[in-house]
Amino acid sequence: MAMAMAPRTLLADDHSIVAEGLSRLLTGYCDLVGIASDGPGLVQAAVDLQPEVIIADLSMPGISGLEAIPLLRARGVTARIIILTMYSDPQLARNAIEAGALGYVLKQAAGQELLAAIDAALADRVYVSPQIALSAPTPSGGTPHIKLTPRQREILGLIAKGYRMKQIATTLHLSRRTVEAHKYEMMRALGVRSTIDLVRYAASLGLTQT
Repeated sequence: MAMAMAPRTLLADDHSIVAEGLSRLLTGYCDLVGIASDGPGLVQAAVDLQPEVIIADLSMPGISGLEAIPLLRARGVTARIIILTMYSDPQLARNAIEAGALGYVLKQAAGQELLAAIDAALADRVYVSPQIALSAPTPSGGTPHIKLTPRQREILGLIAKGYRMKQIATTLHLSRRTVEAHKYEMMRALGVRSTIDLVRYAASLGLTQT
């Protein structure tokens, strides 16, 4: 990414060694405008600096990355938020996305995956580390199988890539209402309640592969 187009990015991690490593990774890809070492520092720096992207550790002193999301929105911060964490718990990933984060990336997978999450966030798409989707158990304890129509497979594949409903509708030349109807029909048939569960199912079908 050319520096002229580099997104203004704020990093928040309470481990200085991790923060330094991430700073080197992001150099030349992002315009790193600040580094916070705790939750309150993240919120204040975000208000002061108004970055385009925030990369925040899930666990930080004072306020967690997850708890910071509604505080940031309440303070008028519109940055795309990516949670970077060591925790591969699917429920935490669901909570982060439902709170408004556009990314949930595992620290052990950071690198190209984090850069991919930044690109997705800037395009208003959701990115979750594939390891989480692949390891998440289904409500029934196994992987359910439903018969998908070709259109549903198309929609599910785009959901798995992080596309929002409006983007899918535009891509497939459908109405948003039609796309949402297909999505909820798939969720009903699978007995799941979240987009993360749909992504996991897409992974079991090989639809997350690019």
